[in-house]
Amino acid sequence: MSNPNQPDAVQWTPEAEAKLKEIPFFVRPAARKKIEQFARDAGQMRISVELYEQAKKKFS
Repeated sequence: MSNPNQPDAVQWTPEAEAKLKEIPFFVRPAARKKIEQFARDAGQMRISVELYEQAKKKFS
């Protein structure tokens, strides 16, 4: 989970975290970084399932 003490920390909803856990563990850290950057680029600081799905479409 992201550190809320970091000013640019992106927060994940529990549902989006659960979706992230569906990604194989060995690529999960890279996927998390890409999704968080996607969110920042979109001006979002909270990753919902909807935003997760948008990022997934873009990167797959």
